[in-house]
Amino acid sequence: MALYIDPPTWPGHGRMWSHLVSDVSFEELHAFAADLGAPARGFDRDHYDIPADWYEAAVAAGAVQVGSKELLLRLTAAGLRRPKGRPARGPAPRT
Repeated sequence: MALYIDPPTWPGHGRMWSHLVSDVSFEELHAFAADLGAPARGFDRDHYDIPADWYEAAVAAGAVQVGSKELLLRLTAAGLRRPKGRPARGPAPRT
């Protein structure tokens, strides 16, 4: 099991955000996010958007801190990358 989170450097909606990904499966990612209390609407194709004030909780729960480039490399190497503009594959997000 490996979940990764990048630093909260992504602005949006008046907040800063991190990306949370799995290098194993979307099922693992959804379960971890649910345990954090992240809403299903936070799932965006291949990652969860996590607000900066949840960053430390995600790390305490076991997410590994990596830079954004490393996160993308791990997601791509796992075959779980779903770039925008391409059809999404795999299971639908949890509801």
